[in-house]
Amino acid sequence: MIRAIVTDIEGTTSSISFVKEVLFPYARRRLPAFVTTHADKPEVQHWLHEAAKEAGLVSASQAEIIELLQRWIDEDRKATPLKALQGMIWDDGYRSGEYRAHVYPEVAAALREWKSQHVDLYVYSSGSVPAQKLFFGFSEAGDLTPLFSGYFDTEIGAKRDAGSYRRILTAIGKPEGEVLFLSDIVEELDAARAAGMQTTLLARPPTACPVAGTHRCVSDFKSIELN
Repeated sequence: MIRAIVTDIEGTTSSISFVKEVLFPYARRRLPAFVTTHADKPEVQHWLHEAAKEAGLVSASQAEIIELLQRWIDEDRKATPLKALQGMIWDDGYRSGEYRAHVYPEVAAALREWKSQHVDLYVYSSGSVPAQKLFFGFSEAGDLTPLFSGYFDTEIGAKRDAGSYRRILTAIGKPEGEVLFLSDIVEELDAARAAGMQTTLLARPPTACPVAGTHRCVSDFKSIELN
């Protein structure tokens, strides 16, 4: 019996297009002014330093760091420093009402139903934990954050690394066979299964389930089985 669910966001609870067509362009436009006006803040300084370090830049100007981060946005680079800074920028957009995070129509009801069945819910996404909380706090379905017991990002490890899922299992304290991971990425599901988790692939239309897939596959949250 499933006692905990760990879910991805992009392509799983929410459309990829919202992230790529709304969030990424917003962060790209606002990034130069954000860095210029917030570079003296310790948290921002930390992530700018980490970005330069990850890129192997020993000495870089502010303009070079901005150019680097914008290039990473264009490449959809899963870099922890970029994700942290994007989350800070997105905060303004959510709170000002410029956008609300997309969730598929059945997701909120499914999450509430699982929660009522005493299933603990968690998020694991490449987006930073603060960005995840903003996403579900300002969603089209309202504030969904009370439904979640915890959040994980790439600071716990890469999403295609089985070790990341083992660390998540340790953090949530549930037996591996009682934890279900949901994602639209087969390689992530492979890693979760290698750590002992149950897995389900989300194939949102027009994507179809693989003919010879190795993971249980569904088209929406209503079709997910917990036993």
